Amino acid sequence: MRRVTENQGKNTPGVDKVTWTDPVSKEMAIHQLRKRGYKALPLRRVSIPKPNGKKRPLGLPTMQDRAMQALYLQALDPIADTTADPNSSGLRKARSCADAMEQCATVLSHSTRPQWILEGDITSCFDTISHEWLLTHIPMDKAILSTWLQAGYMDTSVLYETEDGTPQGGIIRPVLAHMTLDGLEKIRRKKDPQTGRRALKGKKKQVHLLRDADDFVMTGLSKEVLETEVKPLIVDFLHERGLERSEEKTRRTHIEDGCDFLGQHVRK
Repeated sequence: MRRVTENQGKNTPGVDKVTWTDPVSKEMAIHQLRKRGYKALPLRRVSIPKPNGKKRPLGLPTMQDRAMQALYLQALDPIADTTADPNSSGLRKARSCADAMEQCATVLSHSTRPQWILEGDITSCFDTISHEWLLTHIPMDKAILSTWLQAGYMDTSVLYETEDGTPQGGIIRPVLAHMTLDGLEKIRRKKDPQTGRRALKGKKKQVHLLRDADDFVMTGLSKEVLETEVKPLIVDFLHERGLERSEEKTRRTHIEDGCDFLGQHVRK
């Protein structure tokens, strides 16, 4: 309850125009947090000005929907952190960009460092995740998750359906995206055991995955390893989840030239 009533958005209502600002409304709201009869309302769509003059659409859930998401998040967060890829950050509790940059420096600084780097980004990651994949793989009540995913949004009194993506503006959105993007490291190790920790020295393909939210870097011993093994693995992994790589932001570079990761240029 405190998470939705004591933050910057506490006075910003959803489509029902309801806010919980006094002790009485907060006490009444507690009794509304139950599964029976619950159905998420559409998001209220507003436009936020950007520095370049354009506007960014933002979805605002109702207070009840925010509180329900916060309630289920308490159970989902520990699961997400336990099953996470080892070198993922950005959407995890107690992890930050600094952790991703530290791991990147560790991988690329030792004497047997990989020579080639694949840097990339996912196109509209949060908005295109497959609902079918989420409902199949996210370990939570399917009826509750479904009502969040299919709530739609209201824009100038017009209701629009949502067929893909996680609930915009929702508290639970980051952890859903995080769990969707997890698993690539496990698949990579299973597919090619030689890249694992017990690989014989000199036989490693030096494939490493570093991810911060939807920005990722993968390394390889050679350009051929990236092109014939790593890239197809990423494409298949994302396709299963309804996602695609951003061709514009995907680059293959040599360690001598370095790479751009989280606004920093990393090189030998």
